[in-house]
Amino acid sequence: MFDVVIYSVLGAFYLFIVLSQMLVVILENRQPVKTVAWLMVLFSLPVVGLVIYFFFGRNRKREHFVSRACASQLARRSAVRFYQGGFPELPAEHKPLIKLFRRQSGSFPYPDNKIRFFISGEEMLDNLLRDIASARHHIHVEFYIIEDDKVGRLVREALAVKAREGVSVRLVYDDVGCWNVKNRFFKQMEAEGIQVAAFLPVRFPKFTSKVDFRNHRKIVVIDGIIGYVGGMNLAERYFYQVDKNQPVWRDTHVRIMGNAVGGLQRAFLSDWYVAAGQTITDQVYYPREEECRKIMACDREPYVSRNALIQIVTSIPTAPWPDIMQGMILALLRARQYCYLQSPYFMPTERMLFALQTAALAGVDVRLMIPERTDKRFLTWASRSFLHDVIRAGVRVYLYQKGFLHSKTLVCDDTLMSCGSTNIDFRSFERNFEVNAFVYDKEAALHMKKVFQEDQSHCRMLNLETWETRSIWCRVAESSIRLLSPLL
Repeated sequence: MFDVVIYSVLGAFYLFIVLSQMLVVILENRQPVKTVAWLMVLFSLPVVGLVIYFFFGRNRKREHFVSRACASQLARRSAVRFYQGGFPELPAEHKPLIKLFRRQSGSFPYPDNKIRFFISGEEMLDNLLRDIASARHHIHVEFYIIEDDKVGRLVREALAVKAREGVSVRLVYDDVGCWNVKNRFFKQMEAEGIQVAAFLPVRFPKFTSKVDFRNHRKIVVIDGIIGYVGGMNLAERYFYQVDKNQPVWRDTHVRIMGNAVGGLQRAFLSDWYVAAGQTITDQVYYPREEECRKIMACDREPYVSRNALIQIVTSIPTAPWPDIMQGMILALLRARQYCYLQSPYFMPTERMLFALQTAALAGVDVRLMIPERTDKRFLTWASRSFLHDVIRAGVRVYLYQKGFLHSKTLVCDDTLMSCGSTNIDFRSFERNFEVNAFVYDKEAALHMKKVFQEDQSHCRMLNLETWETRSIWCRVAESSIRLLSPLL
C-alpha cells in the first residue's frame, strides 16, 4: 500500500512537471511548428522527453553568451580607419542587402579583395599550410571540428613551428564538435606554445545552458591580410577518401586576401573573447589599407577575382535577428534571373521555404542541390520531406550522386555569391554561430555558377511525378522525422 502511494505521488509530481513545461513552451510564443514539436516530445516520450527538453529545448535567447558591446567595439576597430577616406561605392542592385547586413550585425563592405575558390580539399590544405608557413605576426584558427588524425596533426605541427618562431598563434575549437577528440591533442598544442580555447565547453551543471548553441564557423586569419572561410573542417574526410566504402566529400572553401579579412578577424576575436575571456582590440591585428596593398602586390596566387567587394556576415543565436537567413531570403526575393543554392542538409524554416517558393513562382530559375545521401540517414529523411514543397512551386531540385555534397553556397544573377558555414536548416539559421562571405563581384559569381553547373552534371534531377511515386513507407518515415526537424 505504501509503495502504491509513493508511485502515485511521484507520478503526479512528474505529470505536474511535464504539464508546467508544456505551458512554458506555449507561453514562449515560438514558431508554431517548434511549439508543436516540443509538445510532442514532452507528451509522447515519458521521462526521456523531459530530459531532452531540459538539455535542448529551453529558450536561452535572453542569456547573452556573447558580449554585444565587445563585438560592436571590434566592428568599429576593423572599419573606422578604413572608412576615414569615405564609404566605397556600392552596387545599386545590392544596396538593400548590404545595408541589411550593415544595420543588423555591423558587417561592413570592403572593396579591393582578391578571392580564390577551393573545391578540392587537398588543394585547400596545401595552400593553407603554405600560408601558415609564411605568417610573420599572428595566426588565428577556428573550426567546428579539429580531429586528431593525419590532417589535424599536420596543421598542429605547422602551427607549432610558427609558435616556436615567435608568431602569436591562437586556436578556437567547438567543444561539442570535438567531443571525440582526446584532451591530450589540445594539451600538446598548448605545450608547443599555441594558445587554445574551447568554445562554450559543455560541463555539468552548466551543460543545459550551452549544449544547444554551437560554434559552426570555419575561419583562418593570417597576419590580418589572408583569410579562409567556407565549409571544410580539419578532418581527413574533408580532404581525402579515408574509406573506399564511404563517399568522397565535396566541399567549397574560399581564400580571401585584402581588407575584408578584417571581418573574419572581427569574428574570430569576438569568439576568442567568449572562449578565452580575453578582449583583443590592438590595431596591429587590422593592417592599414596601404599595408594590404603592398603585400597584395607581391602575391602571385591564381585568383578568380582581384577586385571583389566582400562582406563577412556572422550570425549568433542570441541576436534579435537571424542575419544570414534574412540575407539569403532577401537575395532570393530580389533575384531577377536565377538563384542556385547548395546545402548538405535541407530543413528550411517557414520563412526560407516561403522565399524559395515565392521566387520560383515569380519565374526566377531557382535550383537547389543537396546530396543523394547525407552522413546521417535520419537527416536524409528529414531533408527529403521538404522537397515536395519546393518542387511543386517550380524549384529545380538536384540530388548530388558523386559523393557527399557538404558545400554551402549561393549564387544569383551573375553578380552575387556567398560561401560559408551556413546550412539551409533550423540549426544553422537559429542555434549556431555561423559565418558567410557575401561577394558582390561578377567574376566570382560566374565562377561559382560554373562550379554549380559542373556539380549538376553529377546529379539526378527530381520531378514531381516520379517523386510522388515513392513508397508509402518512405513518405511515412520522412514525414515522421520532419515533425522533429526544428529540433535537429
